[in-house]
Amino acid sequence: MPTPASFDYAIIRVVPRVERQEFINAGIVLFCLEKRYLAARIHIDEARLNALWPVIDLNLVREHLSAIIRICEADPTAGPIALLSQRERFHWLIAPRSTIIQPSPVHTGLCDNTDDLLDRLAQQLLYT
Repeated sequence: MPTPASFDYAIIRVVPRVERQEFINAGIVLFCLEKRYLAARIHIDEARLNALWPVIDLNLVREHLSAIIRICEADPTAGPIALLSQRERFHWLIAPRSTIIQPSPVHTGLCDNTDDLLDRLAQQLLYT
């Protein structure tokens, strides 16, 4: 039986109007040092986002969110951040920001299977 490993995750939020502090969950970033795992799931509920801010630039939101996936995957097209270690990339992705794309506080726990965990978190926090 595998030994549980510690993990950290943050929810990625789209905050259309920063001054109102309204947001929609749009992604999850999961990091597990012991399993050398860094991955993200992205899901944009465009109807809800348009309801909050009808003039939002959805293409810009999609572009920024897709960069998160590419950074997790160490894709060089994501720029110099993608070339950092997994730990450094995770910390860069979850650093507090006051822009339209913002991470939640970091949450921690223990898991056996990181892929299953990421899928479960995405189901709970993004798709419902």
